[in-house]
Amino acid sequence: MPDFLIGTGRCGSTLAYEVLAHHPLVGFVSRLDNRWARTPGPLRRHGGAIYRRLQAGPLTVSRRLGPSEAYVALSREVSPMITDPYRDLTAEDVTPWLARRLRRFFDGRTAPGGRFVHKFTGWPRATFLHAVFPDARFVHIVRDGRAVANSLAQMPWWRGHLGVPGWRFGPLPAGCAEEWEAGGQCLVHLAGLGWKTMMDRYETARATVPAEQWLEVRYEDLLADPRKHMDQILGFYDLPWTREFERSLGRQRFTRGRAEAYRTDLSARQLALLDRSLSPHLHRYGYRV
Repeated sequence: MPDFLIGTGRCGSTLAYEVLAHHPLVGFVSRLDNRWARTPGPLRRHGGAIYRRLQAGPLTVSRRLGPSEAYVALSREVSPMITDPYRDLTAEDVTPWLARRLRRFFDGRTAPGGRFVHKFTGWPRATFLHAVFPDARFVHIVRDGRAVANSLAQMPWWRGHLGVPGWRFGPLPAGCAEEWEAGGQCLVHLAGLGWKTMMDRYETARATVPAEQWLEVRYEDLLADPRKHMDQILGFYDLPWTREFERSLGRQRFTRGRAEAYRTDLSARQLALLDRSLSPHLHRYGYRV
């Protein structure tokens, strides 16, 4: 039975996932498994353990075995419906054949006695995943929407420059569409509206999952006190704090230099648009405007 780490994207979930991957009991889909359809079964099930042993070896080797969101493998072995939906997936999207494939995908990669944690970004998919894996736990990494919008707009793979028809997340909700038009169709604003739309879906998904199976952690809090919040995440996943994990956490760099880079990367008008548009959501998650 897998557990999940989820977030909107550009939210700090990759950092949390890479830290988790150093825990001696955590399994994940490796980058090699994601790209190579003929990855041997033992490497699929024990890729996490091999990755941790190789950390002292050549960096390129360990990177190839590092944790992956596995969109290539999931599309190949389960369905592109999981990896590239234009809207969030719900329990209504679960079909017997899709559930069987998804269970088989994770069962074939879980080592005996270990815990398997998989990361999804973009739509939460939590309602869908909860229907397939009723006991799965979800850690939701939250980041300031202005920082997410700033980061998204700088990514070469973000398709917001094509406008709403090309950005692959379906139509903007009516209120957001009106905001975007009123703001002059600013592309940074569109990235912020994407974050707001996603966060609405995360709140809807959270209501469908039992409270004890959902944990929210702010990225900024993780950077400020990594030990405290990683301890909280491990406890939530029923993972013990080990000496090996303690050592790996000590080697990890948690830098806060880019946490508020949006204040200097964006123009005053872009910041004003984001502040005005995202204010209710930002306040809800404890961010100051």
